[in-house]
Amino acid sequence: MCLMELSSHLLSARVSGRYDMNEMRLAAQLADSASDNSVTLFDKGFYSLGLLHDWHNAGENRHWLTPLKKNVQYELVSKLGKQDELIRLKTSSQARKQWEGLPEELTVRLIRRKVNGVERQVLTSMTDAMRYPAASVAELYKHRWEIELGYREAKQFLLGNRWALRSKLPEMVRQELWGILLTYNLIRYQMIKMAFSLKGDYLPYQLSFSGVVTEGLRLLIGLPWASPGAIPGHLTYFYSNAAMLKLPSRRERKYTREVREKRSKYPLKNNAGHLK
Repeated sequence: MCLMELSSHLLSARVSGRYDMNEMRLAAQLADSASDNSVTLFDKGFYSLGLLHDWHNAGENRHWLTPLKKNVQYELVSKLGKQDELIRLKTSSQARKQWEGLPEELTVRLIRRKVNGVERQVLTSMTDAMRYPAASVAELYKHRWEIELGYREAKQFLLGNRWALRSKLPEMVRQELWGILLTYNLIRYQMIKMAFSLKGDYLPYQLSFSGVVTEGLRLLIGLPWASPGAIPGHLTYFYSNAAMLKLPSRRERKYTREVREKRSKYPLKNNAGHLK
């Protein structure tokens, strides 16, 4: 499980555990790695009042933002604006036993927005409506998809779309995962430096990850044959290619997302010849 800085896709922390370990407990180990005065975007699968309460109280202004799960019961506290409310959520006795310090009730903020005719609801610890406008908070959650793009980069370009790791033993699996994440961060760090070298207000995720990997491989292949004095020139040329690696602007999705049908790896049997 990873904690990602979304503007750069840089992994700031990661934890791992056994397959039977609860994901909420695993995520709670990352709370101390979050920086103060930050907002963490959680997927709806991490809806846990114990986790969210611990995250918020792990430091100063460590806020969170997550979708509201279906069928969650809550009590309206006050209206902050149109489709903007303070609500009260009750915690269960079981959750209070599992999460030390979890109170019986949590007061959070509920923001509603309609996207393509469908109402979306997000919860957040940012309860100050003056400091955190509802429109800005709702817009912010759109960026949660960036972490999925980061995972895709690691799976497609570093793992070659393999379904499984090569290692068989637990300690070797941990070592292989560590190597993948370390390589990913090294590439992302170079992309940060490339973005800073560009003229204009560019974020690191606006560069092509696969393009930087290709340019990085070219650099590494040539460096062993270069004299020490020529290395700074090779690096300067490497960073100068940043302008060619800029991605086009993100397109807004016009159609609903659909899961593609998985193609069978076995050929279809043609029975036409057996029909009479």
